[in-house]
Amino acid sequence: MLISINPEYVEKIFSGKKRYEFRKVRFRSDVEKMIIYSTAPVQRIVGEAEIVGIIEDEPEKVWKMTADYSGIDKTFFDSYYRGKDKAVVYKLGEIKKYQEPVKLSDFGINFAPQSFINT
Repeated sequence: MLISINPEYVEKIFSGKKRYEFRKVRFRSDVEKMIIYSTAPVQRIVGEAEIVGIIEDEPEKVWKMTADYSGIDKTFFDSYYRGKDKAVVYKLGEIKKYQEPVKLSDFGINFAPQSFINT
């Protein structure tokens, strides 16, 4: 799964401060690995993360389970899930940062995913 993430949060994933990736919808299939595309200004595939679990529940319950290693603040979380009954969270395992970021075109992809695309 190729997933677009803001560079600020990409760095938090690589540093270990962000161990969860928050989404409004679940990927269509079970995925074991997330390929990380860092959005502008980086605009490159910069690494990958093993997915070791999925949490789906009411946003407040999810926040209580993930807050310590969310990599985001409560205000952002609340804004992101405003009006939603369910939060989807991917628990990240082993993280691999690429030594050299890769262009999307090197993977045969011509556009950046809005949220995620199956690879």
